[in-house]
Amino acid sequence: MHVLVIGGSGFIGSKLVYEFLFHKNRVDYTYFTNKLNIGNGKKLDIREKNSTVNLITRLNPDLIIHTVALTNVDMCETNQDLANAINIEGLENVIESCKKINRKIIFLSTSFVFDGKKSQYSENDAKSPSTYYGLTKSLGEKIIQKSGLPFLILRTDQPYDWKKPWHHTNSVLRAIETLKKGDILNEIKDWWNVPTYVPDFTNALYRLTTLDATGIFHVSGSDYVNRYDWSLKAAQVFGLDQSLINPIFSHELNLSAKRVNVNLSNEKLFKLYGIKMNGIVQGMNKMKNNFIHK
Repeated sequence: MHVLVIGGSGFIGSKLVYEFLFHKNRVDYTYFTNKLNIGNGKKLDIREKNSTVNLITRLNPDLIIHTVALTNVDMCETNQDLANAINIEGLENVIESCKKINRKIIFLSTSFVFDGKKSQYSENDAKSPSTYYGLTKSLGEKIIQKSGLPFLILRTDQPYDWKKPWHHTNSVLRAIETLKKGDILNEIKDWWNVPTYVPDFTNALYRLTTLDATGIFHVSGSDYVNRYDWSLKAAQVFGLDQSLINPIFSHELNLSAKRVNVNLSNEKLFKLYGIKMNGIVQGMNKMKNNFIHK
């Protein structure tokens, strides 16, 4: 299979490039600034319509995986024009390209499409985003669904794993780096998530493609946990000092965007296809054991 990963040098995108190459697929990917040392990288700004259409139609892949997004929740709130340009207009350019070659698209979405008012969310629950980031991703889902293309929409939450130097950090790495220096780690006690080990996510995505699955799936971890308790578990797994972890509350941070506590159910993924996602301890133990492969 010939796969094109849009945003293949990003945190999840790069892991997808490795995943599909491991399974002996032909992989092209796009990057904006940083190029990987594997695969066939093509520089692209998806905000440039002609360049996007020309590249995708010329490559003519069997499958397009769209991972590009402005995911900084606070920046989306304060710079809505940039959020629109990347998360909406850029996606529309990719969709137009897919229509020209009539190809399936996989779109990475987020728990932020929900408002956190329910105790748990399934794929069929109505979306009601509370942030501008969540709104752009919700609109992105709608664009995909109305495109007439075969699609997979995969919602996830708090992805974690080892990263490249140019990637943003994640909660596990921040805990490891801070505690290894012997510094105090302030971690938030009233933010709850379903943390997702990225290799679990990429493996699930790959398996869904081999099964030719379509529709919406929650591809997220199996534990609903607050950031403070998660950091305590991280310290335990990686052999670090839990006493350096200090609980704080989100109102102390004065952030631009309100965070909501969303518990994504991944039950559909298991019931339909038998794909099981790890909890945080299992995921972090795998991460620890895979250090040499980071």
